[in-house]
Amino acid sequence: MTANTAMIPITGSFFRRNGYSIRMHPRTVCVGAFALAILFALIAATLIIGTKPLSAGELATLFSGEAKPSLTRSVFGRRLPRVITAAAVGALLGMSGATFQSISKNALGSPDIIGFTAGAATAAVFQIVVLRGGLLATAVASVLGGIVTALIVYFLSRRNGVTGGYRLVLVGIGVGAVVSAISSLLIARADISDATLAQLWGAGSLIGRGWPHAIVTVLAVCACLPLLSVCARGLTLIEMGDDAAAGLGLRVERTRFIAMLIAVIAAALATAAAGPIAFIAFAAGQIARRLVNAPGVFIGLSALIGSLLLVAADLLTQNLNLGMRTPVGLVTSVLGGLYLLWLLARRI
Repeated sequence: MTANTAMIPITGSFFRRNGYSIRMHPRTVCVGAFALAILFALIAATLIIGTKPLSAGELATLFSGEAKPSLTRSVFGRRLPRVITAAAVGALLGMSGATFQSISKNALGSPDIIGFTAGAATAAVFQIVVLRGGLLATAVASVLGGIVTALIVYFLSRRNGVTGGYRLVLVGIGVGAVVSAISSLLIARADISDATLAQLWGAGSLIGRGWPHAIVTVLAVCACLPLLSVCARGLTLIEMGDDAAAGLGLRVERTRFIAMLIAVIAAALATAAAGPIAFIAFAAGQIARRLVNAPGVFIGLSALIGSLLLVAADLLTQNLNLGMRTPVGLVTSVLGGLYLLWLLARRI
């Protein structure tokens, strides 16, 4: 047994080819398959139920190719891109949350709690109410805002060339409070129309999301998921302690910075597509770890759990009879807040 494997719990099956190896944990595969089945069931339910349930006859005509153009537009032009966007945004938030919780070694280390999502949202609000930019400009501003906020938090939390832990969380919460206050000030001083638009976007919503949102977010998942999966082994070593990871030949701070940058981009792209949706990033990684109950950073499973949570929340949102179009971000905030209270009650 080599030094690299002596300190790491070895479980599951290994697949080796051309000098590369992949460890497959059986329970992770089973949990992932079950979560994927639930996700497909929720997507099917969203397409069928939506805001107006399809009848058995309409469903039959839809699959036979004899559906009315209005029904085809409703399902494939509105419902399908919306649910694909929800799944992709949830995946981006899930993998980002799992990465930050590993970097900070703290359950509260998710991008929505430590300020990165707030930074992305504030930049988008500035674009909306000051520069009055369009959809593309707002999305670009959101991504840049998330990256700039992350860099500020990263460098402020460094001590003796090292970041991470409680210091990263505390600095992130402080920076997040500042940028959230700036966002509120911008909305308070804006015209009523711009302020209304910014508030609706800031609540986190999937209403009106079409194929451009779906395509961009799916491409973002395809780009970020493999990169973070490559970083997962290094993050697992870092969780053992910086000294132990460095002793095994890992460039700790470089690995931490690269993983953090990719995770910030993932969270910022999710925020650009759907606004700041709370607690998906916080809950997905935690649920994945509890279900698998094994050491490691489960990027793929966290992404899958994030997709499942957001699609389920969006389905619930569409069927809430509150007399208004409820933003999905409000639903995830309520559910996530209850989950946080339960988690704190168990640990205190």
